[in-house]
Amino acid sequence: MKRVVFNQKGGVGKTTIVCNLAAIAASRGLRTLVIDLDTQGNATQYLTGSAPLQPDRTIADFFEASLSFSLTPPAFVSYASGTAFDNLDVIAASPRLDELAIKLESKQKIYKLRDALKKLKGYDAVFIDTPPALNFYSRSALIAADRVLIPFDCDEFARQALYTLLDNIQEIRADHNEDLEIEGIIVNQFQSRSRLPARLVEELKAEGKPVLDCAIGTSIKVKESHEQHKPLIHFDRGHRITQEYLALFDSLRSA
Repeated sequence: MKRVVFNQKGGVGKTTIVCNLAAIAASRGLRTLVIDLDTQGNATQYLTGSAPLQPDRTIADFFEASLSFSLTPPAFVSYASGTAFDNLDVIAASPRLDELAIKLESKQKIYKLRDALKKLKGYDAVFIDTPPALNFYSRSALIAADRVLIPFDCDEFARQALYTLLDNIQEIRADHNEDLEIEGIIVNQFQSRSRLPARLVEELKAEGKPVLDCAIGTSIKVKESHEQHKPLIHFDRGHRITQEYLALFDSLRSA
């Protein structure tokens, strides 16, 4: 299963969701790959920040190789690096993605990631982290994925942006990837004691939007796990937020 986590709005927790769902998948015995398409490289840092060596190859090397013809291009798996966690690999981001984007757009390389993932062997689950913009890389991810998860933080601006986002995803689905499924909207950083978040969630559900029942709350523990470069399942398994991620993961697997 290939999942992309995407929202054009920044600060909604895409990277945290990608890395924690991927870490849970790996802990359940699934050979799991994270692909970091965000030039900030936060997913890469979260999963490999405590490792002594930097990745030899990055996703930028893959896209750069796609700009020139080769009879024997490197296998996509060769861009993956291991992490400190069993069954969990990452294809690291790079700041070079920004400078490559214009060349990739002009040479119409938007399907290269999809084609590479179709040939990829040896992984049970793939999670793709995306930049907070509908650009070449996020469109590539949506074209390559089977399912998309949409993080949503509960405010009015986020709701208005969500409507535009859903329209954009449907357009990509119609034009490029008819098999893409909107798996659900993840309510993230949810404050259950506040009236506004609960009202917004209920209104979205009443509108028929695919809001998942398993919301993720807020806790300083998440930032602490970032600092320690350990997804929550490895940082504090018994914590409330960890349990919420486990419930979310199980709901996705059973969907």
